[in-house]
Amino acid sequence: MKQVKYRNSASKILILGTVFLFTFFNPVFGQDEAATSAVVATEASSGGDVAKGEELFKSLCAACHKRYKKMTGPALYGVADKYEREWLYSWIKNSAAMIASGDPQAIAIYEEYNRTAMNAFPQLSNDDIDDILAYVMIPKADPPASVPGADTAVATDGGSGISTNVLLAILALVFLMLMVVLFLVNNTLRRFAEANNIELPASEPKKPIWKAFVENQFLVLVTAILLLLASGYFVYGYFMQVGVDQGYAPIQPIHYSHKIHAGENQIECKYCHSSARVSKHSGIPSLNVCMNCHKSIAEVAEATATADYSKEFYDGEIQKLYKAVGWDADAQKYTGKTEPVKWVRIHNLPDFAYFNHSQHVSVAGIECQKCHGPVEEMEIMYQHAPLTMGWCINCHRETNVKVADNKYYEKIHKELSKKYGVDQLTAAQMGGLECGKCHY
Repeated sequence: MKQVKYRNSASKILILGTVFLFTFFNPVFGQDEAATSAVVATEASSGGDVAKGEELFKSLCAACHKRYKKMTGPALYGVADKYEREWLYSWIKNSAAMIASGDPQAIAIYEEYNRTAMNAFPQLSNDDIDDILAYVMIPKADPPASVPGADTAVATDGGSGISTNVLLAILALVFLMLMVVLFLVNNTLRRFAEANNIELPASEPKKPIWKAFVENQFLVLVTAILLLLASGYFVYGYFMQVGVDQGYAPIQPIHYSHKIHAGENQIECKYCHSSARVSKHSGIPSLNVCMNCHKSIAEVAEATATADYSKEFYDGEIQKLYKAVGWDADAQKYTGKTEPVKWVRIHNLPDFAYFNHSQHVSVAGIECQKCHGPVEEMEIMYQHAPLTMGWCINCHRETNVKVADNKYYEKIHKELSKKYGVDQLTAAQMGGLECGKCHY
């Protein structure tokens, strides 16, 4: 009996250990909260208002300046220590006048930055400039210390997380403990039965399952029919999906997040895919279109980072763009050395199918999401619709043609409205089911 008691005690210890792991284990235990919180901004010795300075900086200065990195103009962090305050007042209010007066510091800055003239801001008072300087003089915050296992963290409401790998390890440990507990309980019961001279019932020999199945003719017939039907179903399904790439999401040479651009920043689709308005094809945006914004945006905000894509990842993709177009971010000029970007095509219709983007986008006024799905929510672009013939035909049957202010459809719409006895005509009723409309 001593051995039985010892085994039961071991089971209790194992169970208590599992409860302890679930209750107290936290991969971010001991993490300093200050390391993950934002750095508290301190006001400059001039007494400037940091909050007001940030607002002024973003509205007036951010187009040409960054705080900690060169852009069109110099990085502004440390500028209050490098120049006299009175000189800064004069420079910001009217830089051209200082250059014309022969001020050596003004001329040096003008020459260093490719003789690019700085906008004048005579509307700013000295207090306003003090506020801006208070904001730009805040030291750059160190990135938060990495936490082991945080790469695959599952976010919780409290902002902390638990590693997926650690969670799986805990679950595996729990299953192992349950197996040990069941083994110990079974062993204990057998020992208890032996100690009390209790005879355990002997298991009866069972007929092999395959033999029982073969001897049942009805079950064999039903199984054969089901196998034939299932085989036909899967063969038909396989051939019907040939050439259908719904859900296709290739990895692109430069990661482009539609979620950030079309979603968070609300960039209109046709700003990048401008040819969709006037051409059969939507077109691949030129990298010059990207540089319209990314000439000034060399890094993303911390808030953009997710559990899957860090800030460093996004910043690295911007550097790939710079390399492709030959942009030197430090010198703020193009080097002339470019590299082609081999984008992977996602949506691809067969050659015998004709589709015109401008006819649907400009004439019909169909939103891009109608065919391409919720693009503004896609981190990685994928093919949302099947793009099959049946899918297109159903759309033509369900979509009414917009004839307002369209003289082309004015006459034919009246005649067809009488023919079908309706006020609104679908694309199908206007000839959208004719073979020659899409096949040529």
